[in-house]
Amino acid sequence: MSQNQPIYTVTQINTYIKSVLDGDKNLTRIYIRGEISNYKRYPSGHHYFSLKDEQGTLRCVMFKGSASRLRFQPENGIKVIAFGRISVFPRDGGYQLYVDGLTPDGVGELYLAFEQLKTRLGAEGLFEPAHKKPLPHIPGSIGIITSSAGAAIHDMLRILKARWPMTEVKLLPVRVQGVEAPAEIASAIAYANRWKIADLLIVGRGGGSMEDLWAFNDERVARAIYESEIPVISAVGHEPDVTISDFVADLRAATPSNAAELAVPDQNEVWSALMNLRERMNQNQIGRLQFYRSRLNRCINSRTLTDPMTTVNEKRMQLDYIQQRMTAAMERKLSRERGRFTSLAAGLDAMSPLKVLARGYAVAHRDGKVLSSVAQAEIFDQIQIRLSDGQLDCTVNRIEESEWP
Repeated sequence: MSQNQPIYTVTQINTYIKSVLDGDKNLTRIYIRGEISNYKRYPSGHHYFSLKDEQGTLRCVMFKGSASRLRFQPENGIKVIAFGRISVFPRDGGYQLYVDGLTPDGVGELYLAFEQLKTRLGAEGLFEPAHKKPLPHIPGSIGIITSSAGAAIHDMLRILKARWPMTEVKLLPVRVQGVEAPAEIASAIAYANRWKIADLLIVGRGGGSMEDLWAFNDERVARAIYESEIPVISAVGHEPDVTISDFVADLRAATPSNAAELAVPDQNEVWSALMNLRERMNQNQIGRLQFYRSRLNRCINSRTLTDPMTTVNEKRMQLDYIQQRMTAAMERKLSRERGRFTSLAAGLDAMSPLKVLARGYAVAHRDGKVLSSVAQAEIFDQIQIRLSDGQLDCTVNRIEESEWP
């Protein structure tokens, strides 16, 4: 090594390479296409990731200020076009892309942001039908959250007045596009709920580009609608326009004018329905009067009222007939029971032991017990002999057993 050869420190080399890269105009404003990988977002607000293609990888950093302007959430696997400058971080000695802007490759930034928020809020359940609140049939008051200068408010006021002028309409003016719009819309919804200023809210604006309608794709507006205790109709843009607010709201209207039509009934239709109901009630009452008049005439002309004694006499005849039938039935029953009694008495009489005694037989017993065998008595026992006409008290003098049974 030559004694005149300079020796550099690592920092000097890194600083030199940084100055070379920073001085290259081709690297100070450069667009690079690649796929995001190793994406990390630090608490500081800085974003760190890599861009890769089939053959290489480039480290990238996006500082908080630039990241705050993103309308979509960077994720691993998304193909993007990054704009920035290539430079060296002297402490590490590695070159990287300092990203100032990031856009999706092949799909619009706003569309990607819309789909990402839609997927995330849908996974949280903000779009579930179970959370939808029913709209009041006839709201006493309606709060409209929109721009006071737009054509949409005039259309809604005109339609509401024509359809149901009895409803009180309250305008909560807000900006409906621009950076400040989402916060104003969300605050107006919260204000309406806090003070219970209306029975129904209409949130929206007239038509425009996706950028013009973007305030209604903001997460703050979506969560304010979801948390609203007052039912909300979303009325943003024209019928083909769909925003996140439409998914979260209790009812989506195709246009602001359609929201006014959905919010209140048509007084002409209600009046027509009332007239039809009145006609039906009149016809029903006429029918009832005719029915009761006919019934009254039948009562007036009935024999019960014209000749009440005829009915009494007929009832008396029926009573006599029933009495005769009951008497005859009772006599027949007594006759049957009397014959049955005679038959049973004859049977009992035939089985009576007194009949046996009347034919010359006797019954010997002692102490109330009938003697059926000579073995039951002993010499000199006192026994009684029952005959048909009385009883003999006897003493046993001799016991003789017989051979015949």
